[in-house]
Amino acid sequence: MILTLTLTLTLGSGSGAPRMKVRVKLRASYYRRTCPGAERIVAEAVTAKQIANPSTAAGALRVFFHDCFAGGCDASLLISPDSGPGSGSSAAAERDAEINRSLPGDAFDAVARAKAALEQACPGAVSCADVLALATRHLVSMLGGPFYPLRLGRRDAPSPPPPPPPTASRSKKWSPSLEFAGRIYNFENRGPNAFDPALNPRFAQGLQRACASYLKDPTISTFNDVMTPGKFDNLYFQNLPRGLGLLASDAALFVDTRTRPFVERYAANQTAFFEDFALAMEKLSAYGVKTGRDGEVRRRCDAFNDHP
Repeated sequence: MILTLTLTLTLGSGSGAPRMKVRVKLRASYYRRTCPGAERIVAEAVTAKQIANPSTAAGALRVFFHDCFAGGCDASLLISPDSGPGSGSSAAAERDAEINRSLPGDAFDAVARAKAALEQACPGAVSCADVLALATRHLVSMLGGPFYPLRLGRRDAPSPPPPPPPTASRSKKWSPSLEFAGRIYNFENRGPNAFDPALNPRFAQGLQRACASYLKDPTISTFNDVMTPGKFDNLYFQNLPRGLGLLASDAALFVDTRTRPFVERYAANQTAFFEDFALAMEKLSAYGVKTGRDGEVRRRCDAFNDHP
């Protein structure tokens, strides 16, 4: 996901890429008067969650990506199926979409904890969309990634968006086994234990052992980066030519002559990767945002304000 996101938002402008427009109503000092300690409060809450559950950072980045790309950064994805319009309505919560069902609960919990702390300090001031954006940036930085500029002032979606398209997206650090099972079991119908020959054999066999029960337990997941799973760095790009790329989409970026130069550039130069990633995240964080009367500031991130 990270390489695709970086190339799409920083370098790509094809017809399939969303147009990123930074709204002038967003500003870094948005909460200077209404909640001056907002960033600190969010950082403290999500730091504690990350220490207790080390997969939280990767999960938050994935949730942020899914939320923003489906209708904009408006925290619509945070609505719980039990408290959203799907409760007593024909409309389903965005989180119920197939593409979102594997999103990790720890990421949602991190945002909920940060929001609860903010409501204690500054009731009704900070939107869930801004909480998610702040939490994601802090967690990326906490793992050694870049601390990128972030403008604030987003409002939360007051109603559900259209359902997201049935496409796949991956996190930086881990993926559910179901998403790559076709590469490690019965590859191209060659036999139960046949794996993609592009994979390093020892890596593939290790994945087979780790994911042996994935059909019974679809929540089984594994780290994308087997070398530095708890660190945000460029090593995953170095792993691709070694056959250590977990996802077929990532491996394809190295094989394709159009994208291979970027993989090689990021593998050789972590600073270049961080700079492009920071720019991509800055653009993504302003995509399709709601401001003013277009949205609301939810009391709870998992429910619209009009929910009983």
